[in-house]
Amino acid sequence: MNAKKKYFMDCHLAGRMYHEADEVWDMLKVGTKVELVREEDNRYDPQAVMVCYNNEENDEQVCLGYIPREQNDTIALLMDMGYSDIFECRINQINEKAHPEQQVHLTIKIRRRDEEETTNKTTRKRK
Repeated sequence: MNAKKKYFMDCHLAGRMYHEADEVWDMLKVGTKVELVREEDNRYDPQAVMVCYNNEENDEQVCLGYIPREQNDTIALLMDMGYSDIFECRINQINEKAHPEQQVHLTIKIRRRDEEETTNKTTRKRK
């Protein structure tokens, strides 16, 4: 059986206290889907991958923090090579009593490309 998604990694949300997580804190729950956004021009980390929440109330994307530096190199590489759409990231734990750097934990899965999408990309390359 071909799974549509496979587990890739878990991590905490780094830099949470320096970004806008507090603005949407009440909307964040276990299972909330968040978006990974590559931030190539980050002066502190050239492999930076931002974690964003899409706030549907005001159609705004809010930066919650980052994938930890020690864990972002493979994700950054895949995103740089055009595979941003394969990742699905969700909150898997929220602990309000923990230190801000450990309050939010994430699970990242990789989505399988459907056969039509893969076929179309292969066909385009051959032309």
